Amino acid sequence: MTDKTDEKYLNIDTEELNNICDECREEDESVTQNLILTGFKLCKSCRVSKTIFPL
Repeated sequence: MTDKTDEKYLNIDTEELNNICDECREEDESVTQNLILTGFKLCKSCRVSKTIFPL
C-alpha cells in the first residue's frame, strides 16, 4: 500500500522538473536550478528580469 503512494508522489515531483519556465514557457536548463535555489520555476533571463523589474 505504501508503494503506490510513494510512486504517486514520485510522479508528481518528476512532472515538476520539466525545465519549462512559468513566465516565458521556454525550455531551459536553468529552470530546475532556480527551482531548487528559489522555489520558483523561472529561467535565467526571466529571473534577472524579475529582479530588475519586480512588478
